[in-house]
Amino acid sequence: MMSGYPTPERTFHRLLLQQYLHLLKRFPILTKSVTSGILSGLGNVLSQVLEQRSKGQSILKNLNFGGPTRFGVFGLVFTGPLSHYFYLYLDKLIPSNVPYSQIKRLLLDRLMFAPAFLALFFTVITLLEGKNLKALKEKMQTGYWIALKMNWKVWTIFQYINLNYVPVQFRVLFANLVALFWYAYLASIRR
Repeated sequence: MMSGYPTPERTFHRLLLQQYLHLLKRFPILTKSVTSGILSGLGNVLSQVLEQRSKGQSILKNLNFGGPTRFGVFGLVFTGPLSHYFYLYLDKLIPSNVPYSQIKRLLLDRLMFAPAFLALFFTVITLLEGKNLKALKEKMQTGYWIALKMNWKVWTIFQYINLNYVPVQFRVLFANLVALFWYAYLASIRR
């Protein structure tokens, strides 16, 4: 039964959103970093759940917590802060009043930031796994180009929207929500 009165769920979601907005305004980098860490870790959990389900295996019994921890650390330490500063810098470098600013921003993101960020991802995750540089070189040779092409296919439309229509303070969150599924993909390609 629908009524004009707020339900406990609506009230909770509203309070959660208000708290997030307050923290975003007061501690923007920390809030974006923690959000990135949580959603990155969840992306890895999602990958494992999908893989276990496809094999008909018990999900909780076979869950490896090392993956979500590594992805969470990457999100916390790298994704949140780097994305925050990149989006701010991009707006200063290519203001919206510059001719073709939408395309210029997108090209800078897709051709410069995305390849470098993906290489950073492969490097950090491999090192957090305790593997050596030989293993990193092998991962880069077998997975980087595949992942980068998929990044361009999947992320380009989302980044066009993000860079040109999402307010700057919400860009990291928007990208994190898309990344929830992207990290699930990356976790599966790295296996």
